[in-house]
Amino acid sequence: MPVATAAGRPPGVRELAAHATRDAILRAATKVFAKQGFAGGRIEQISKAAKSYDRMIYYYFGSKEGLFIAVLEDTYRRFNDAESALALDTTRPLDALDTVIRFIWTYYQKNPEFITLLNTENLHRGKHIGKSLRAREYSSPALGITGRVLESGAAQGLFRTDVSARDLYLMIAAMGYFYLSNRHTLSAFLGENLDSPEAMAHWEAFVIDAVRRTVAKG
Repeated sequence: MPVATAAGRPPGVRELAAHATRDAILRAATKVFAKQGFAGGRIEQISKAAKSYDRMIYYYFGSKEGLFIAVLEDTYRRFNDAESALALDTTRPLDALDTVIRFIWTYYQKNPEFITLLNTENLHRGKHIGKSLRAREYSSPALGITGRVLESGAAQGLFRTDVSARDLYLMIAAMGYFYLSNRHTLSAFLGENLDSPEAMAHWEAFVIDAVRRTVAKG
């Protein structure tokens, strides 16, 4: 992402170096917190992984908690950026809806830190992300995309008019998130490998069918 200064001029060498250092710390912290959790992730681990210094973490993020909040915000931002880049043809709402479902399902698989970081934060009852000044803004793009697909389907007489974008998004996210975050324990419980390619493909198809049935006009 291009970096610009507050004055709109191209950044200088020092500014580029500062952004590079901050980004390196953020990437390293994402990996460490995803693996060790908030409590287990240590500042010295992160600074070493970022090839930086402890003092730079405090300089850019203020504290370990400030860094963790920044990691959560960046995690949501990257998800939203990827979702916003989807090429959706809302004149074909069923296909567009399938695309949104497959995107979320695939994104969770390709970015396992997304799930582990959110699991960690939920163990803390959301006390860190609750201090974020930007958390709420990240839900708007996701709900907006889902809402546009729903509106198009309703306008064409294909979808119900009483399904909210919020509820549908929660349904899609929950069915993918729960399966992936619990597939190892569920495999033992059910006595089958839910991590196999066949099982994963089956669940994707099941989610698509369930969501389509939910929005279909009776």
